[in-house]
Amino acid sequence: MNREQLNEANYNYWFHRAESYAEINRQELDGLQRNAWKQLIEQRIYNAFPNKLKREITILDAGAGPGFFSIILAEAGYHVTAIDMTDSMLSEARKNAGKLSSSITFLQMDAQELSFKDNYFDVVVSRNLTWVLPMPEKAYSEWQRVLKPGGILMVFDANWYHYLYDEEKRRAYEQDRANVKARSMEDHYLCTNIEAMEEIARSVPLSRKQRPQWDQQILEQMGMCRIRFKEDINNMVLSETEKINYASSPYFMVEARKGEREA
Repeated sequence: MNREQLNEANYNYWFHRAESYAEINRQELDGLQRNAWKQLIEQRIYNAFPNKLKREITILDAGAGPGFFSIILAEAGYHVTAIDMTDSMLSEARKNAGKLSSSITFLQMDAQELSFKDNYFDVVVSRNLTWVLPMPEKAYSEWQRVLKPGGILMVFDANWYHYLYDEEKRRAYEQDRANVKARSMEDHYLCTNIEAMEEIARSVPLSRKQRPQWDQQILEQMGMCRIRFKEDINNMVLSETEKINYASSPYFMVEARKGEREA
């Protein structure tokens, strides 16, 4: 697929996936994940801005989907802007947010082409987005641009669909499916349109990259500072069902800071 076809395929997939994906977010909001993710993110925000009030901290949730990050961060007292390329995802995010929706700014926008001015946000967060982007380097460049000097970027993702290019990963992925079945759990892969997702995964650049090492390299080239990553945070943020579903594709965390202005 060329870039235009990929953008269209991505939009169509996630537009129709919004309702079922929103249900996954609701399960997270009702489970231990709500506080686990919140604590993980808030600790890093506090480390970056120890003397700043929460209500003064502006956060961009890039690729917000049904709103999980936006909801837990608005609930914590931050000023949150949620963007997503599909209006159906934003509609589900508003539903999931309930009364908190009035505390979140929802905007339909491509995370690779932001309309915000430079140096606008204190924090940019993203989950499960970068891997599926046609232009991930452009997205990182845009997120750096809209960050204020001293602002922080936190990206949470995994080597999703890396099994399409790695036989060892393929065996591990198939073992995950067997483990899920043996425990009579819901399979978080097979309950989606796996064929459509694999077709997209074969066309996007990051399915075949080794991450988060790739992310670190790109952020270093961009001049981001204090770049750190952790390769497996499943035990920190996932439910037991999620850990079994995603054992072969563990979540990683990438954190980086935009350099301060020169005096």
